[in-house]
Amino acid sequence: MRHVTPRASLWLGIAFLVSGQWTLSLLDTAGKLLVQAGYHVVMISWMRYTINTLFMAVTLAPYYHKRYGKSILHARQPGLQIFRAALLLLSTIVFFSVLKIVPLAEGTAMNFCAPLIVLATSPWLLKEKAYPSRWVAVAIGFCGMLIVIRPGGSIVPAGVMLGIASALVFALVVVLTRKINQSDHPMVTLFYGGVVGMALSSLIVPFFWSSHMPSPREWLILASTGVTSTIGHFFVNSAYKHAEASLLAPFAYLQIISATTMGWLVFNQLPDSLTALGIAVICASGMGIGYIEHRRTHPGGTE
Repeated sequence: MRHVTPRASLWLGIAFLVSGQWTLSLLDTAGKLLVQAGYHVVMISWMRYTINTLFMAVTLAPYYHKRYGKSILHARQPGLQIFRAALLLLSTIVFFSVLKIVPLAEGTAMNFCAPLIVLATSPWLLKEKAYPSRWVAVAIGFCGMLIVIRPGGSIVPAGVMLGIASALVFALVVVLTRKINQSDHPMVTLFYGGVVGMALSSLIVPFFWSSHMPSPREWLILASTGVTSTIGHFFVNSAYKHAEASLLAPFAYLQIISATTMGWLVFNQLPDSLTALGIAVICASGMGIGYIEHRRTHPGGTE
């Protein structure tokens, strides 16, 4: 096998991450189209998890069993895996609810406050050391969020409340993912998220099924949610095999560009100047602390 240099591996990781995040923007766009067409967020989530899980069952599960010699459902902390997966489903439902009433760029930006919430709570929940730079980043990031959700802005109060709820739930998912991945392989965590999400949403989707038959176009959009979520999360997981999380963290915020682009192309929505400033502040705080965290763990550089 050809040797890959650290710099080449870094660029490969960045390419995977950006490709994955931008693919997930297609998922968010499909979700917004469907909720605007009148489909319930539970139905959309059920389709997303069902197709995603069936695809993983055919591809990921046999590969994992062949490589590691055990079932992909074999987890050291199955209870915690199920709890995390249930929260992930809740996060999906809440975020699709956000996109029903909030423009794509603003909804994505509010969800990017989740990493800052993780930074703020990590000394207690993850027993990580608290650094002043982290608190500064959190403070700056939340100032940016206050600009985005300001009274009189483009986001209605219900959208603000749902956006904050989405960020809080997703932050808890991130914390649990960090804890679980210390003992279980990330593939196991990924598969549990799909299986539990499909099972739980299957229990409640009959109560939220659309009263009219989807058109061929709407069936394609519904099906695309499972495809884009599978491809997007595969690319994101692949990124962290090639580069460290602290180094990749700033590049995750490039998803704001894809979300803004899709919001403009598909929904003719662009943030106003003040909202754009708030989004820029959130991104700057996340990118800045990502760079500082990498320099802290690699004081001699990346080479």
